[in-house]
Amino acid sequence: MNALLLLLTHPAARLVLWLVLVFAFIGFNAIILVWVERKVAGYVQLRPGPLHVGPQGLLQPLVDGIKLMGKQLVTPAQGDKVLFWAAPLLAFAPAIVCFLPLPFDARFKPLPMNLGLVLILAFSGLGVLSLCLAGWGSNNKWSLLGAARSVAQAVAYEVPLLLCVLAVAICTGSLDLYAIAGHQGAWPWQWYAVKNPLAFFIFLVCAVAETNRAPFDLPEGESELTGGFHTEYSGMGFGLFFMAEYANMVIVAAVAAALFLGGWQGPFLPGIWWFLLKIYSILFFIIWLRWTFPRVRFDQLLNISWKWLTPLALFDFALAVIVVSIRSMK
Repeated sequence: MNALLLLLTHPAARLVLWLVLVFAFIGFNAIILVWVERKVAGYVQLRPGPLHVGPQGLLQPLVDGIKLMGKQLVTPAQGDKVLFWAAPLLAFAPAIVCFLPLPFDARFKPLPMNLGLVLILAFSGLGVLSLCLAGWGSNNKWSLLGAARSVAQAVAYEVPLLLCVLAVAICTGSLDLYAIAGHQGAWPWQWYAVKNPLAFFIFLVCAVAETNRAPFDLPEGESELTGGFHTEYSGMGFGLFFMAEYANMVIVAAVAAALFLGGWQGPFLPGIWWFLLKIYSILFFIIWLRWTFPRVRFDQLLNISWKWLTPLALFDFALAVIVVSIRSMK
């Protein structure tokens, strides 16, 4: 037992353990969220959703995943094979790295990372590159249009999202998510969602757009692009994009919980359960949006960012700088 405890205190062993837990969590989370999404869709559309495979259809996503792994992997004859298959791997791999700095609990920190927020922002940007590779490597006009849309959408919404993140970072004086979460108290009025509701609102809207979720799922756009960037993908190529989307949803929800909702802190018994509760509350909100609001047009998508969210985020950032400056002078 002492040898096991000594092994877990080694940084490399903690990192390996954390990666194993991340892989298991991503797979389990995808199964649960797919089931929840289909059930919410059924409720909104006045139908039962999955029912027959497992209790209340709980095992239906698992069966669908197994079936997906058995599908034939087809490469477009005129496409670029290297880029075509590099794209889903590039979409999934950064999501694993982005889990490392997330503050699930104050007692467990897999790596000492003072710039965890920078790491997440840097690696999450690779997701856009994967969509570009998928669109270009498919040699399909619909895929290429979806890739072009994803670039424009990412550029538009990363600006206000980054400004909101910087506003919180300036107020706390740190880019470490553990420090930012610890800077807030256990009660809701001590969270930045209450102290800075404008930044919280802008962050949530940008998070939905950055994960290509409806009503901002223009890179996929089934009604006009047949599937967008993943039109030509089958089997686990499509499955990796699918799992990456749900992993990225968890990441943006976790970052929102750490930045604006106090992370693992809660009024009673602070710990990982508070963090998970906050994450899945945000995820439920994102899923509810998909089945409630229609998809916006592409010009509306860009106008929302450049005409509304970016000016509001700039105003919020300037206000945060002024408040911090006044505090420092006292």
